[in-house]
Amino acid sequence: MLMELRIDRQAMVPVVQQIVDGMTEWISRTGVAPSTRLPSVRQIARSNLLSQSCVTEACERLVAQGILAPRQGAGFMVAAHSRALLGLEYGRAESGLKLGEGGLPQSWRESDDLSYAIRQVARTDMASLFNYSTPLGFAALRAQIVRRLRLIDIQALAEQVLTTSGASQALDLLVRTLVKAGDCVVVETPGYAPLFELLRLRGAQLLEVRRTPSGPDPQALEALLRQCRPVAMFVNSHHHNPTGSCLSPCVAQQILRLCNAHDVQLIEDDVYADLHNGNGVRLAALDERVIYVGSFSKTLSSSLRVGFLYAGPELIARLARVKMISSMGASSFNEAVLASLLASGAYRKMVQRQRQRLNTDRVAALQALEDAGWEVFGKPCGGLFIWARSPLSDPERLHRHAQCSGVSLSPAGAFSPSGEISQWQRINVAYACDPRARQFFRSTGVNRPQAF
Repeated sequence: MLMELRIDRQAMVPVVQQIVDGMTEWISRTGVAPSTRLPSVRQIARSNLLSQSCVTEACERLVAQGILAPRQGAGFMVAAHSRALLGLEYGRAESGLKLGEGGLPQSWRESDDLSYAIRQVARTDMASLFNYSTPLGFAALRAQIVRRLRLIDIQALAEQVLTTSGASQALDLLVRTLVKAGDCVVVETPGYAPLFELLRLRGAQLLEVRRTPSGPDPQALEALLRQCRPVAMFVNSHHHNPTGSCLSPCVAQQILRLCNAHDVQLIEDDVYADLHNGNGVRLAALDERVIYVGSFSKTLSSSLRVGFLYAGPELIARLARVKMISSMGASSFNEAVLASLLASGAYRKMVQRQRQRLNTDRVAALQALEDAGWEVFGKPCGGLFIWARSPLSDPERLHRHAQCSGVSLSPAGAFSPSGEISQWQRINVAYACDPRARQFFRSTGVNRPQAF
């Protein structure tokens, strides 16, 4: 029984933690029964070119978590209650490699600088440990955000920045404050499903505008604006979720002109900004009336949730009041930790490494897709996503191929406001070089034997 762990020795995640994650994923993926004896420590170490001491330490950690159990004189076996524990701790890990995942894998996350910043804040800033945050958010972090916005030509002031618990809270505050039941709101299709649900909860009518490789289709948008008189429009500027496309300068100018002419509030969602190679055009840099949403959750930690809003001072004051009423603010502790990482330069270096790694994997993923005959929606220059279509036109058949390769895909209608079934798939670059993903792409190639 071979246990392939796929250890990345260039990752910042310690090797022992990668072994823990790899063994957990292997147990879940292979479905080995409780009480099954694992390969010996020596075998695991030899087949993965690891030291026996590292493998032993990883096994001991898994014993402490209840995933493994020791067998006296006979190594380790799968614990009796391991399946339940794996389900609780890792969600639907048994569904395979999550090729359509919306964030970075756990193995890409870097814990050393984050752990240091957490300890530093715990030692030096007791107020952030115990107190509610201020309405606008942690002052030192807002000052850092203002400096970062100016680097992309958004001339923000401190009173124009509001911190939030991730971009999700930022979008929620905007929907609560700007949208009434029955209002029409323009969204991109394909697009971000949680935003669609937020708007539906508010009772809004969703107007779909098709996303092109250069941004929302200006001609389709103009027709919608003339016909329906929406109150707002949400746009992903860079590395759009799910297509990976970026807003071109020409389309950005057209979008601004149309929204201003029809008195539509433009909201720019730029949560993948730190994964962009270069500056690029931002709507908020071209027009101060645009509301800008950013986030650090996609790069730093999905658990340490910090996002922010940039808007005019009057609107920021209204949003801050709604924020305090609905949630008593955000986490001062999380914001203090992030401020420390930004001030030390650790965050900047971390996202540089993420961009470099994504750039390498993106080239390889695009080549693998091309070799298998997949059609790619534009060729993304950065970010997490590739939007691609398989030679297999039947979504059900494609999902069967994925399942047989140990891969799970996003539901066929996941990114459409109306639930329209699509042949296109969101491919997460950080997962696309896994051997299971490569096998899946090969299995769908036009010249491959169709065994399913």
